[in-house]
Amino acid sequence: MKNNNKFNVLDLFSGCGGLSAGFLNEGYNIIAGIDLNDEAIETFNYNFPGSEGIVADLSDIDLFESQFFKSLLKYKINVIVGGPPCQGFSIAGKRIMNDPRNKLYRAYFNFIKSFNPEIVLMENVPTLVNMYNGAVFNNIISDLEEFGYHVKHFILNSADYGVPQLRKRVFILGVKNGRKFYLPKPDTVFNHITTKMAISDLPLLENELGTDVAYYPVDSETDYQKAMRNGSVKLFNHWKVEHKQKTIDIIKLVPDGGNYKNLPVELQQTRKVNIAWTRMNSKKPCFTIDAGHNHHFHYKANRVPTVRECARIQSFPDTFRFFGKKTSQYRQVGNAVPPILAGKIARSIIEVL
Repeated sequence: MKNNNKFNVLDLFSGCGGLSAGFLNEGYNIIAGIDLNDEAIETFNYNFPGSEGIVADLSDIDLFESQFFKSLLKYKINVIVGGPPCQGFSIAGKRIMNDPRNKLYRAYFNFIKSFNPEIVLMENVPTLVNMYNGAVFNNIISDLEEFGYHVKHFILNSADYGVPQLRKRVFILGVKNGRKFYLPKPDTVFNHITTKMAISDLPLLENELGTDVAYYPVDSETDYQKAMRNGSVKLFNHWKVEHKQKTIDIIKLVPDGGNYKNLPVELQQTRKVNIAWTRMNSKKPCFTIDAGHNHHFHYKANRVPTVRECARIQSFPDTFRFFGKKTSQYRQVGNAVPPILAGKIARSIIEVL
C-alpha cells in the first residue's frame, strides 16, 4: 500500500536497490525498480515488499507498451533515480542522444520524457566528468536542460557522509521550475568511520565457513554497528570464500593496511594487478568495495571480506538480505550506491520538493 502523502521514486538500473534504500529510509515511496539482472531484482523484491522489481531491458522499446509500464502511468513520479551505464557512450557528432550505441542512455531519457518528474538524479563514476574531454558529461547536461531541468553536479566521497568507505561518485541532479538545491552537508569529514568500527562485531570465521543465516555472537561495539543492526535479530550473507593454503600463507604476510609491497620480492608479482594483496586498514575507512575480484582482504582475518562485511562497509543495514549466487551477491553490493549517502541526498531533495 503506497502512502499518497509521500513522494514517489522510480529507480532505473536499480541493481539490488542502494539508491532506493536511502530514499525509502527518508520517507519516499519506492514505486518500482527496473534492472536486467534477475538476481539483483530478486534481492530488490525481498527488501522492498511494497514496491515492484522488474527484470527488463530498459532499451527494449516493447517495454513502453507493456502492462507493467502502463501500470506505472497511474502514479505521479516525483523523482527518477539511476545510473545508466556510460562505458559504451560514443561522442560521434554533436549529440549522443541519437547514437545507436547509446540505447541505455536514451532509455533513461525516454522514462524522463514519459513521467516528467520534478527531480532527476544520475549517478556514475567521477571519470565520467572528463571522459572524452568532457564531451559525454556536457551532452548529458545539455540533454537534461533540453528537458527543462536546471542541472548541477557534485562529486561526493561517501566517507564524508557517514559511510565507512572512501568511495567517490559523481551525482548529476536535474531540478524543474527553477527550484534551488543545496549540496547535503558532510557530517563525518573530520571523524570518519573506520573499517574496524564497521565490522569488528562480525565473526572472523577463521576456523569455520559461516552460514547464510546465523546469530550475532557478541553485542554491537560501536554506534555504527548498533545502527546497522537495528531491527535485525539474525545475521545474513556472512560466509567466507575458501582460499587455497598457498593464498592464505601469502595473505598472512600482509599487515593491517598493507599491500603487495609488503611481500617478499619474489611474491609481489604473483598477481598482475596493482590492487592485489591489499588488506583493509582497520584504522581508516575502507577503500572502495569492488564487485568481488578477490584481491582485497580483511584487516585481520586471512580471507576476502564476506558479502555481509562488504554490505556493512557500503552501509546496507543487516536487515537487507542478498540473494543469488555468491559472485552475484558481491556484484550487487559493489555496484550499489551506499544507502546512507543516498539518504543524505534524498533528505536534501525533500527540501526542493
